Amino acid sequence: MQEHCVGLLLVLTLGLGSPRLVAGQESDTQLREQVLGALDRGKAYLIREQRGDGHWHSPVHGDADVGVTSLCVLALVNCGMTPEDAAVQKALRYLRRVPAGKPAKTYEVSLMISALVAAKADNDRDHAQIMGLARRLEKGLTPQGSWGYDAERPTGGDRSNAQFGILGLRDAASIGYRVQRESWYRARQHWLRSQTSDGGWGYTGGASSGATGSMTCAGIATIAITKRMLRDDSDVKADGTVDCCKQDDPDQELERAINWLGFNFSTTTNPRHGRWLMYYLYAVERAGRLTSRRFFGNADWYRAGARSLVSRQLANGTWGATRGSKGVIGTSFGLLFLSKGLARVVINKLEYGPPDPRRNGKPIGRDWNNHTDDIRNLVEHISGLPDWPRLMTHQTVNVFQLDPNTAVQELAQAPICYISGAQRPTFTAAHVAALRAYVDQGGFIMAVANCDSQDFDPGFRDLIQKMFPEGSAELKRLKADHPVFRAEYGLEADAIELYGVDFGCRTPIIYSPVDLACHWNKWMKVDPPKRHPRLKTRVTRDTRIGTNIIAYATGREPPVKLHDTGTKKLKGQERIQRGFLEIAKLKHAGGWDTAPKALRNLLVAVNEKVGQGASTKPKALAVMSEDLFNHPLVYMHGRNPFELSGQERDQLLKHLKNGNVLFADACCGSPRFDRSFRQLMKQMFPDSPLKRVPVDHDLITGGQAGFDISRVRRRVPAAGRAARFKSRVEQGEPVLEGIEVDGRLAVIYSKYDLSCALEKQTTAACQGYLEEDAVRIGINIVLHALFQEP
Repeated sequence: MQEHCVGLLLVLTLGLGSPRLVAGQESDTQLREQVLGALDRGKAYLIREQRGDGHWHSPVHGDADVGVTSLCVLALVNCGMTPEDAAVQKALRYLRRVPAGKPAKTYEVSLMISALVAAKADNDRDHAQIMGLARRLEKGLTPQGSWGYDAERPTGGDRSNAQFGILGLRDAASIGYRVQRESWYRARQHWLRSQTSDGGWGYTGGASSGATGSMTCAGIATIAITKRMLRDDSDVKADGTVDCCKQDDPDQELERAINWLGFNFSTTTNPRHGRWLMYYLYAVERAGRLTSRRFFGNADWYRAGARSLVSRQLANGTWGATRGSKGVIGTSFGLLFLSKGLARVVINKLEYGPPDPRRNGKPIGRDWNNHTDDIRNLVEHISGLPDWPRLMTHQTVNVFQLDPNTAVQELAQAPICYISGAQRPTFTAAHVAALRAYVDQGGFIMAVANCDSQDFDPGFRDLIQKMFPEGSAELKRLKADHPVFRAEYGLEADAIELYGVDFGCRTPIIYSPVDLACHWNKWMKVDPPKRHPRLKTRVTRDTRIGTNIIAYATGREPPVKLHDTGTKKLKGQERIQRGFLEIAKLKHAGGWDTAPKALRNLLVAVNEKVGQGASTKPKALAVMSEDLFNHPLVYMHGRNPFELSGQERDQLLKHLKNGNVLFADACCGSPRFDRSFRQLMKQMFPDSPLKRVPVDHDLITGGQAGFDISRVRRRVPAAGRAARFKSRVEQGEPVLEGIEVDGRLAVIYSKYDLSCALEKQTTAACQGYLEEDAVRIGINIVLHALFQEP
């Protein structure tokens, strides 16, 4: 033990090495901090500019205080403020005092609807006011399908007013206002007729007019909204069943517009117009979010726009002096882009298939997207549930756009990767490797066979075999006691056919051979009139199944956007196979390799803390191996019962009495492993039971080199078999136990999970420490075990 400790101590003393961030992650993390700072400065500016009676005024639109106030409320609410905050509270009082028949302009009526809906103004007066505003807005729709400035006079029309008319009606519809189907249809037809030959839209005029960036973004959002609103049950059979094998029609007009924007995209000017930059950027956010696009052309629209905005924000919190961009209006547009674009990305919908060389890497066919609104609807449903983040979204990821060097980081921007289709799925070897690495790093794959396909099923099972060629994983029918069946709703598990891959501490792959997505595609916040009861039942049931899968995968806490994905690529000295310190992992019958990468990840973290002193390739040893005595620290974990023979116990006891240390934890707080481990300790140390390590012990305080871990966070799942599975996070002292031999800790044990957290494979059902704290606890245990003095 002496030579191992001296070598590592030398590295520690010299202070070599420091925490590293993978290229790309650092910029995202820094960008997030910059965005949050910009949001704080912008909010502070708006609050300073609010008048005493609660309204805001802009000299650019001096006669539109209701609209300007509504825009500011929208910005503040999307930045996280609530009606309990004084600024929002005062503004809502101002809007509630607006007399009947006012405001008069389309912009103001629409923005007022959106502000009241966003603020969740749910008392009877607010609801009645929203309904009245929506009726006036719908009345102002022109016969041609557009809106002019006057909210109630269906004359004239331009596409800036028209997009706000659609936005207002959409928000009113979200809380129960029934927009006439004819209104959606007329509006959609207006935009389709006026699309320019190159795919964009201008402010007015027809197909021969010149397109601009802001109006093209408005068109993209409008086409996306009206398509969803015009969904109906015309394809539903008399018995209430849906033809799930019918592929959604491609929206070619929308694709043409997206291509136009990709070709002309900019974050410094409104393309082909030059003015109204902030207005354009807010329109970009809507276009990207409503079409679930991360890229327009080769531009990552949110990251590019955010970098541009944070670099140009003035010290007072505003942006620029471009016409329409300064003051409270431009600031509100900037805040809306930054905050709404920062919505948590829950799911990456995977665009895959054989590549089409004629389409710049696009897959041949659309089998990956048979039900175009399946994931969008599912995410919108969970966004309205209690205990979930308020604003969530999904994005489409083309496997052929993934950089081989950063593919895992790209996938890890969402906690769930969704794969669906009716044909046999095809992936290259590189894509298979990326999916496996994504799962290894804590990602989750959700898959659905469309059309209850007999072709997709064997293809997906083959994909699993390719991902796990060592045979360590296979799809198995999930049993009724699996947490997924009570993750959000209490489901009748016996009637639901779900298959999963158990890998380590959790089930990171869940697959449905039944086409759940067909009915996700039919979900609507407000059901269409006369929907068949059988279809209603099936949509509700399948949407709940999908919700439970997402709840299980994320614990209702999908990561924030621009988060540090935590994926690591070993390089340089991190690739070392041997070091001054080697930790052995003990083999036993209780799941000795349940979290196979936990110890390796801990050793990488130790190296980042103290320099390159530890081998990042731990050795697995049988207890009876003679090599055991060459390892000053041995580690064991598991989640199943186990026993050691008398000879094995004697060998391990001899090892510990020779000055070495055993470090152990129960995966996910497994009571079965815990009982076995305690029995083993009682057999080995009949006169020295496990005792709680006191909070003032060097192991907790960190001594000379570790962390102060006297306050850590631990996930505590709800007790019993509740219909809705919940967990809470408690903060307090770590629960670590130990056994002393000759005045030093020879055994250090955690009955709560460390290893699954170290492997990034925890779920809401896993009783143990949060990842960051598990790393700190693990580092302290390693350092204390090596440097403690008797």
